[in-house]
Amino acid sequence: MPTEGPLPVRRSARLIILSPENRVLLFRYHDEHRAPFWSSVGGELVGNETYREAARRELHEETGMRLEIGSFLKQNEAEYAVARSTLARWIEHYFLVESASEFIPNRRGWTDEEKETIRDCAWWSAREIQQTTDSFLPEWLPSSLCELMASRESSGP
Repeated sequence: MPTEGPLPVRRSARLIILSPENRVLLFRYHDEHRAPFWSSVGGELVGNETYREAARRELHEETGMRLEIGSFLKQNEAEYAVARSTLARWIEHYFLVESASEFIPNRRGWTDEEKETIRDCAWWSAREIQQTTDSFLPEWLPSSLCELMASRESSGP
């Protein structure tokens, strides 16, 4: 269905959370717009938040953890709809977060939408990402995660 005029712009902070075992925490999302897929923790900016402020808030809301938001990794721009919304142009900033453990996210801070659309979570190794037939969004996420983990592994602790 074609849209009239430019798409609304929405901004999102995304978190690449890595464990000491060099695994990444991903959530499995399922909504009315596409088949289930794995993606990073994160969400939309609220009010006048900066991307980094939103990353800090989203990390706590979606995992229950208060960890340091590390370096900016990448900006992504894409057009898509997410649960209960219409098509928009998303500008996403990805940040690195290093965790001291492979914790289980605490769901207490989740919105009703998150409780409905986030169906699972898992810590993934590069090998598991490369071997799965599951879908990831954005599409470049698996290769970028594997490159990041390989770079981290080669640089040592």
